[in-house]
Amino acid sequence: MSRKLNIIQAITEAMDQKLEQDERVILMGEDIGMNGGVFRATEGLLDKYGSNRVIDTPLAESGIIGSAIGLALNGMLPLVEIQFLAFIYPGFEQLVAHAARMRYRTRGQFTIPLVIRTPYGAGIRGPELHSESVETFFAHTPGLKVVAPSNPYDAKGLLISAIEDPDPVIFMEPTKLYRAFKEAVPQEIYRVPIGEAKVVQEGMDLTIFAWGAMLREALLAAKKIESEKGWKCEVVDLRTLYPLDKETILQSIKKTGRALVVHEAHKTAGLGAEIISLINDEALIYLKAPIKRIAGFDIPVPPFSVENDYLPTVERVKQGISETILF
Repeated sequence: MSRKLNIIQAITEAMDQKLEQDERVILMGEDIGMNGGVFRATEGLLDKYGSNRVIDTPLAESGIIGSAIGLALNGMLPLVEIQFLAFIYPGFEQLVAHAARMRYRTRGQFTIPLVIRTPYGAGIRGPELHSESVETFFAHTPGLKVVAPSNPYDAKGLLISAIEDPDPVIFMEPTKLYRAFKEAVPQEIYRVPIGEAKVVQEGMDLTIFAWGAMLREALLAAKKIESEKGWKCEVVDLRTLYPLDKETILQSIKKTGRALVVHEAHKTAGLGAEIISLINDEALIYLKAPIKRIAGFDIPVPPFSVENDYLPTVERVKQGISETILF
């Protein structure tokens, strides 16, 4: 049975069902218990499962993540909420030096089944440290998996897969989309595989690669350019940022011959550069034009009064499509 849920509701349901199904699952984070989390993603779970499984932690990200690593090593399945992606920096060393390396360091004897849930991205009128998109910090780290859903169905299915994964997963939730729309989400437990992108719109003239909140901008731009110019764009939701679904990326570029990457992270060393390198390495002969990036600028996310000037917009995406097709 399916109901229409928004992303927050889908995430809450995934956590609720896994808490009920597997007693090893525990939630940890700042204000996740009585307050239900800063975005209310854990609302009601403390009353249902108690303070031994929904744990309000001190304001200490290093301590939260370090404790979660120890719990994971001892058979638990910790699911940590970091209130905003940029708040993760105090715990960064724990993630990259310990969680990400444990399987390698122990030659496969130990894994870290740890999930870090964290909102990311601009568009909610938050200060700079509440609005950053720094996914490449984690996609650059062997041993970490990085996931970024764009819709409620994928959010639930990917989170369940992340909880069941033996390796640490950074689960990035697009803040702008938390309550932006609803869609049908099955009530039962289901899984969306980590590492698989999805072609959400077929096309022949150009491929747009996007994820998270930028997928909606890409889809809207593709629809507008089709109505205005008649160009049909293929739109690919990466869903998993590491490991990338290379097969889907290359299949799409071989079909269309042109590409645009849309992400709100800073342009320099953003994930778009890695996608372009992959295509240049393995599908260069199929290209009909250089690949463009529509991205955030190389500055901190600005104050809310000019936030919209920082984010990729439908008009910027449309311009990129036109420039690439008319090259």
